[in-house]
Amino acid sequence: MTTASIPSYSVNELNQAIGNLLSRGFAPKFFLHATVSKTQLKNGHLWLTLTDGKSSITAVVWSSTLQKVNFQPIDQDGVEILGKLNFWETRASLVVQVLDIKPSISTVLRKFEVVKKLLLKDGLISNERRRPLPEYPKGVAILTSVPSSALADILRTAKERWPLTKIMVFPTPMQGDVSQKIQDILQQVIDLRIKLGIQAIVLARGGGNREDLMVFDNEKLCRTLANLPIPLVTGIGHEDDLTVADLVADHRSATPTATIVDLLPSKDVARNNFFQIKQRLKDYSAIIIGNEKQRLSDLALNWKEQSPINYIFKKRDFLSQRSQLLVALSPQSLLKRGFCILSNQQGVLIQSAKKIQTNDNIIIQLIDGSLKSKIEEVNLESKH
Repeated sequence: MTTASIPSYSVNELNQAIGNLLSRGFAPKFFLHATVSKTQLKNGHLWLTLTDGKSSITAVVWSSTLQKVNFQPIDQDGVEILGKLNFWETRASLVVQVLDIKPSISTVLRKFEVVKKLLLKDGLISNERRRPLPEYPKGVAILTSVPSSALADILRTAKERWPLTKIMVFPTPMQGDVSQKIQDILQQVIDLRIKLGIQAIVLARGGGNREDLMVFDNEKLCRTLANLPIPLVTGIGHEDDLTVADLVADHRSATPTATIVDLLPSKDVARNNFFQIKQRLKDYSAIIIGNEKQRLSDLALNWKEQSPINYIFKKRDFLSQRSQLLVALSPQSLLKRGFCILSNQQGVLIQSAKKIQTNDNIIIQLIDGSLKSKIEEVNLESKH
């Protein structure tokens, strides 16, 4: 190779050539997956050292971008960066300019586990703390973004299921680092709950990546949710997404729409239950009335049998029978049948021949009179 074939540059020319090469040969934007090994906030700009364990590179989030991003990482956070290369020709310095930054799923899950462990230790995650939902809530506060498809589904479902419940919507940001804003709105709801008749709170957010739900793993927010004075129902993300907010809630629903299905009764089911209860009451009343009729009938029959008239008739029949028996057994009846009654002159009845002697005077009583007689002979029966 001759000396003439080797290009020659000044420092500035070399840096410009490198810059032109990078601008022509590299993508204008790219995604970068890395771990933050060091952070530094300087003059409003956030400087990051990114690594994958083998190599490292510097990145910067300009102050104008830092005000817009929803996530600000700390050391050891996994991140996904949307960026572009910045090459400064004056000093041949290469950095990644961050256009957007999100936590990686590993960072999200690590924060979830950390906060979960803290709240478990403090007893804020426990089945015993979960309160039953009101059976027929008069008012429900809905905290969700406005407008949103989740809110539209909630309002439609509430109207279809139980239109008697008053639905109060509190527009709430659900994206980014908005934990303090959510807490402020929760405090408004608590302050107004008695005046507005709010008996339950719904915290709802539509689907998204698990990284977008990181705000619901915020420790301070979750402590606030765990200590609400009225029941809380969460419907955050998809059915497979689980946040710390779901763990401290009184009830976790699979989706935002499911919060209303789980919280409000169904008017169709209530109507069917009403008619079933009405029929049961009708049947029960018929049984009660039938039993009472039978009881009164039995009482009337018993009263009739034990009435004074019947008692008198029974006594009269009894006395009549006794009277007939007395008549049948009376001396007059015996006299009519040809029997007679013997007595001595003192009127003492003679029942045995042994009490009569010869020449004794006796009186013979017959049916129509009496006879006086004198005993001429007494014959006693001999015993064999």
